[in-house]
Amino acid sequence: IDAGLVFKVMRVNKIAKPLKFYEDLSAFKLFTLDVGLLNCMAETDPKDILLGESIFEEYQGAFTQQFIASITRSLGLIPYYYTKENAKLEIDFLCQLGKVLPIEVKSGKNVRSKSLMTLLQKHPDLTGVRFSLKPYDMQEQFTNVPLYLAEAYLRDLMSHEGHV
Repeated sequence: IDAGLVFKVMRVNKIAKPLKFYEDLSAFKLFTLDVGLLNCMAETDPKDILLGESIFEEYQGAFTQQFIASITRSLGLIPYYYTKENAKLEIDFLCQLGKVLPIEVKSGKNVRSKSLMTLLQKHPDLTGVRFSLKPYDMQEQFTNVPLYLAEAYLRDLMSHEGHV
């Protein structure tokens, strides 16, 4: 962390502003500075991940989350995540952009977002985003954004909230 090669994403125990107040200091995820460092640490051949080798299906989600975590940090956002202790509800990332933005990350073609949908039903004041391989699609309470547009999308949200 001190060398800047990895960073912590803290868990929050409540989805409310300011997220910093609801940090759970006993739980966090570590992410590398970028996807390339994670790839080196995992000792994988880049083509195996990019070409979708079946042995890496389980790791594609980790690499995709790493990609989004790196983007949020590069934009100056502080990502958090949310889980309930004894429940299956998990929100991959939460960022504070004026209001709290729940972010779901999907690496494959199956983009069911049960946790995100459950959260948005409980918090009708929130709108979320799902980054995936699917095309851009605005729905009632969340927007699906292709992974390749993630940085541009977040940068646009930040400019509307006065962060840039």
